[in-house]
Amino acid sequence: MADPDFFVAVELTGTGAHPASWRRDDSRAEDLFTGRYWLDVIVAAENAGVDAVFLPDSFGLQPGGPGATRGRLDAVAIAARAAAATRGIGLVPQIPVTHTEPFHLAKAIQSLDFATFGRAGWEVTVSEGAEQARAFGRKQAQDAAALWHEADEAIEVVTRLWDSWEDDAEIRDLPTGRFIDRGKLHYIDFAGDNFAVKGPSITPRSPQGQAIVAVRADDVTDAAVAVRRADLIRIGAIDLDAAQARRTQLRAELTAAGRDPDRVRILLDLDIHLADSVDAATDEVRTLDGWADQLVASAPSGLRHIGTAETLREALAAVHAAEAADGVVLRPLAVPAAVHRLPSFGRTTLSTGTLRTRLGLPRPASRYATSTEGTPS
Repeated sequence: MADPDFFVAVELTGTGAHPASWRRDDSRAEDLFTGRYWLDVIVAAENAGVDAVFLPDSFGLQPGGPGATRGRLDAVAIAARAAAATRGIGLVPQIPVTHTEPFHLAKAIQSLDFATFGRAGWEVTVSEGAEQARAFGRKQAQDAAALWHEADEAIEVVTRLWDSWEDDAEIRDLPTGRFIDRGKLHYIDFAGDNFAVKGPSITPRSPQGQAIVAVRADDVTDAAVAVRRADLIRIGAIDLDAAQARRTQLRAELTAAGRDPDRVRILLDLDIHLADSVDAATDEVRTLDGWADQLVASAPSGLRHIGTAETLREALAAVHAAEAADGVVLRPLAVPAAVHRLPSFGRTTLSTGTLRTRLGLPRPASRYATSTEGTPS
């Protein structure tokens, strides 16, 4: 699969998306909470020519009890650690917005965009349930509609903060002793149902201007936010026909919302397990399922590919040919086993350009660049 227009990402879920993946001899579960583990798997993905990695995160423990991998490192911290060890791969941490201040979130992603020279993204998630609400103790659990309404406002605040410094706000003028041009910093003056943020950001506009925003479209509430806000929309499907129909529907909704559907990429989730032969891969997944508690066994709920590097290449070509998606997010059932067997995607030396460039998306101008309103004194 070497088509430059087909985007390939990998989601790195601990030792793997399968809850029993940590029991494999090659899982490296003993290294899971070290920087070395994450650098090794991210660099392996980059060496295969993968365009980006998604780094899941949450304020809650993974489900499944003591038989499943539990515990997390902070996804933004992992991405920051990987910034200096990589050259071209995009780094897209999940950051839940429900218990996170948009100002802090905006600053974290801007800083990551600077650290990676423009390879940062943000996957927007929400924090469901009473357990995560109790962990913070600031508000009660919310229903899906309230969670995603809050997320919609949070994205608006974050993207306004990313624009609040014009690109040329830093002048570093020695004769006058002015480091910044105050006329090129802007208050965002956002007031909504969940946030009231004046701004501006304390971080200059980052290399991409606007880092890439990803949102899943699993149901009506999150899909509505994805259509309004996302550069990348993630979908799941039971087969390629369903994926193609979902992509067509989302593109129509983007058009209805006044957005150009060719400037939004729709990515299809694909669970994978790779081994040296199809039979070996099948046997290994059977073993994983046998280890897993029946309550958390990895019953497929979407597309899954069990095979080899070559059969994976064929599967991705089929996704592309069917126009089922603009790219894929590979979800390894066992991370180390998969990332070290990935086929070459024809981009063994990734461009050192920005993630936006790789996606074929333009760098947006600051929305405040032609306005003098809301300028800090």
